[in-house]
Amino acid sequence: MYRYCLTFVLTALLYSGVSYASPCTSDLWQAQAIYLGGDKAVFNDVEYQAAWWTQGQQPDPDAQWGVWRFVQQCDTSNPPDPVDTPVQRHGQLHVCGNQLCGENNQVVQLRGMSTHGLQWYGWNNCVTPASLDALAQDWQADIVRISLYVQEGGYASNPAAFTAQVNTIIDEVTARGMYALVDWHQLTPGDPNANLQLAQQFFTDVVTTHQNKINVIYDIANEPNNVSWAAIKSYAEQMIPLIRQIDADAVVLVGTHGWASMGVSDGGSPQDIINNPIMQPNIMYGFHFYAASHQQVYRDALAYAADHLPVFVTEWGSQTYTGDGQNDFVSAQLYLDLMKQKKISWTNWNYSDDFRSGAVWKTGTCSSGNWTVNSLKEAGIWVRDNIRNP
Repeated sequence: MYRYCLTFVLTALLYSGVSYASPCTSDLWQAQAIYLGGDKAVFNDVEYQAAWWTQGQQPDPDAQWGVWRFVQQCDTSNPPDPVDTPVQRHGQLHVCGNQLCGENNQVVQLRGMSTHGLQWYGWNNCVTPASLDALAQDWQADIVRISLYVQEGGYASNPAAFTAQVNTIIDEVTARGMYALVDWHQLTPGDPNANLQLAQQFFTDVVTTHQNKINVIYDIANEPNNVSWAAIKSYAEQMIPLIRQIDADAVVLVGTHGWASMGVSDGGSPQDIINNPIMQPNIMYGFHFYAASHQQVYRDALAYAADHLPVFVTEWGSQTYTGDGQNDFVSAQLYLDLMKQKKISWTNWNYSDDFRSGAVWKTGTCSSGNWTVNSLKEAGIWVRDNIRNP
């Protein structure tokens, strides 16, 4: 009799149309976000599902035939269990000795992806709520490098707009529990001092906005080139105190000479830095490699540098230095093995659908929003696997 009554009650509830509240796990609705059919979002403690593509159309419970369909009233009294994210695991990062460490002094190796230039493949193009969800949840990435070119149609062309874009992406990365690496992508001219005033303005604005976050790292010089280490150090000695005045705890990265090769690409070596280090705490030195072009000499330099300096590989690819051409996964694996051994954090270039082989998504993915394994190029499949299974 009891079983019959219980079945009757459950059946009645099922067909009554009543929706009973449960914790909602979808992200909050955002006006600037693009939603595809099937995507869910929470607005005013109600979860909705999009019936088709939409952007900027606010969910409305009274709009019976609108794009948004009611899913459930969210139970805010019983929030879901917290998700285990990289930031929850490691907290505020700092440099201890030659290593990147978490808040409990445990050595940390972050693995993740770099965006392409924001002026081409930035927010609402290849960087979207859905693509960041894929990176955080499917790829299980720890960190996103936000690549802001200075010239080449980047920050210098519209400082306010690009600052706003960087701020938005930092917030989105933060909401997903990943670390955000803000990349001042100076490339041409190669001397970072040429953009000193722009850098001072940008970092003042961005660091001020995010000074209370514990997940933001700042790279003040992407790939210095045709410039001495002494000149780069002079630039860093002006920029680091500026950041420290606003956020005393953030880790700051400094790109090295020779296109961030520790000097190898222009006849120098890591010894140039070891002999003349930046006398500031909580800093790391950037290194870049492209495995098909940069072979054993570069690996030896990275290994030597990591034994004497705190190093972060802020950009790498399995292709040639152009980010294109055939993938050399044998050489790339040797680098990954070395970085795993030395606990060197890294971000791969790049999270876009550019036509080059170094862009992980097939051309057209960013417009289609199909962020699945089937949309990945060969390098994307390989990098994703190495992030998920180090």
